[in-house]
Amino acid sequence: MPLAFPSLSHGTVAFGFFNIDVDMLLLDRLFFFAHDFCLSVVELGAGGRPSIPGWHIPDQEDIGNLHGAIAGADLSGFIGATYERWPFPEAPEDFKQDPGGHVNRAAAREMILGFGAEKTIDLVRDGRTGRVTLDEYAFDRPEFAALLAYVDRGGYPRWLDEVRPHYVLDMMEADAVRSILS
Repeated sequence: MPLAFPSLSHGTVAFGFFNIDVDMLLLDRLFFFAHDFCLSVVELGAGGRPSIPGWHIPDQEDIGNLHGAIAGADLSGFIGATYERWPFPEAPEDFKQDPGGHVNRAAAREMILGFGAEKTIDLVRDGRTGRVTLDEYAFDRPEFAALLAYVDRGGYPRWLDEVRPHYVLDMMEADAVRSILS
């Protein structure tokens, strides 16, 4: 479930996983796969200027209603479409982020094309201030570190059986990423 994070540019924004069966993240109106995000963070830490392939959905109606989708009451928009395909689990203890969610990327990619436009999301770090920008969303160093910690723990509700995908482990173990966080 996405959580609220303070940004320097847009006030409080939602960031996080929104369906436990898909390894896709949202940042306000931007959507991208966690795998691509993690690889880009490693590249950023190594001094690169990476881009994340993603999508932009400008209209809230096309994004959907997360709480309504979880309840099965409002399956509108992209988020609703994901819950129609991969419903919220009946048992609360089954609400865990699936580290194998990458197997549903092709289906999620196909779904989002009906709601948003493809967008290249630039990831930029100001080495002097530590400020990190994802497209137009800017975060100070502590808040960007909080985004990384969220992905590392599998957001809320956490990774199933505390098993992280290899790309998350690789990101968190990369010396280059430590330079972003320090």
